[in-house]
Amino acid sequence: MSAMSSSNWDRRSIFKAAAGLAAAGSLAACGSNNGRGGSGGSGKHLTQMFHAYGEAGTEQAVKRYAAAYKGANVATQWITSADYESKLFATLLTDNAPDLFEFHPQIQMVKSGQVADLSDIVNPVKDDFNAADIKSHTVDGKIYGVRMIDDPQFFFYRPSLFKKAGVKVPETLDELIEAAAKLTTGKVKGLYLGNDLHAIINPLIWSAGADTLDDKNQIAYHTPGVVEGLKKMRKLFTSGHLLLGAPTDFWDPSSLTQGLCAIQFCGMWAMPQFQKALGDDIGIFPFPKTIDSGKPSVYNGGWSMFVNAKGKNVDAAKEYVKWLWIGQKKYQEDWATSYGFHIPPRTSIAASATKLKSGLPAQGVKLFNEFGHFDNIGWTQAMIQATWDLLANCVRKSGDPEKALDQCDKTVNRELKKLFG
Repeated sequence: MSAMSSSNWDRRSIFKAAAGLAAAGSLAACGSNNGRGGSGGSGKHLTQMFHAYGEAGTEQAVKRYAAAYKGANVATQWITSADYESKLFATLLTDNAPDLFEFHPQIQMVKSGQVADLSDIVNPVKDDFNAADIKSHTVDGKIYGVRMIDDPQFFFYRPSLFKKAGVKVPETLDELIEAAAKLTTGKVKGLYLGNDLHAIINPLIWSAGADTLDDKNQIAYHTPGVVEGLKKMRKLFTSGHLLLGAPTDFWDPSSLTQGLCAIQFCGMWAMPQFQKALGDDIGIFPFPKTIDSGKPSVYNGGWSMFVNAKGKNVDAAKEYVKWLWIGQKKYQEDWATSYGFHIPPRTSIAASATKLKSGLPAQGVKLFNEFGHFDNIGWTQAMIQATWDLLANCVRKSGDPEKALDQCDKTVNRELKKLFG
């Protein structure tokens, strides 16, 4: 596996830097703006902003697609720093704001008028998109982004180490904790969940049979099952069987491939690296049931393309998005399957993507379909931060889960009132 800088991999995280939407002040156009793409016969100029993907060839691919577009000159800002979100949101407040950018669906961008309604370009092909991807980008019947890739996350493990330790694939959080204990030997820790544990908070909630918000946009995570899950996570954190302070974070496969742990939480994007390093000695399983009455879960992260509604070139930017992310199916499949494995959000492309049809990728698709949970557009930056704080208080420290949940509720309810009245 080629060495990836953790700043590249770090934007892989579903979770976003909490400072993102609060960031303000002037910022020069950032990233490597390597010239104008496209033949640009029209003389129109567009700028698009991407975070730096960890997979080799991604930057070149994005610029190659842009260069093939005849309707405008499309320049790419490729943000290599670890804080893509805060860079993006600071830049959106300046004259250097991009015309289009990738991010995750979040309702405050819609409410503030930051992102353009893309219903007119998505509706004609809406039925060819994963319905959950459409739902996660829809507010009041309007669609505000085009999904480019879906990124399911699960546990990767070494079957050989399971066999040696007499461990079966865990189906409950208790069994995962027991497996971590049996698999911890010498310098190898049983389990790795990432250095800050943030990646597992939503799966922990879903696997307890709860949710972040319900259909009425009210708190759905404050349940006895989630309390029990937080207590179990505290037990795991203090057990000595969890890898802490790894050189790279969960989005990078190195902790498992270099033998620092026997099980690692990671994403489908890293599957080719896992396979290259470990051959057939790699398997996957979903986040197991937090409690007996729960259900396994898979978080479906991913990235979407948005048009800056406050930009000077809204119509031209929409035309480019329509051309590339609606019209160019060859590029869409290339983007999803040639640089790490992702699931194409277009059902017709997902159905024909040969690389996802067998072996481990096919298992990943099956888990995605069976246990997948998608972004809730109403779950905002401040709410995400509140659950990170919850995890820190209950798991890293020995805080009382009920009190920590009450504190989390205050923040989330304050946000909900602002957004929904």
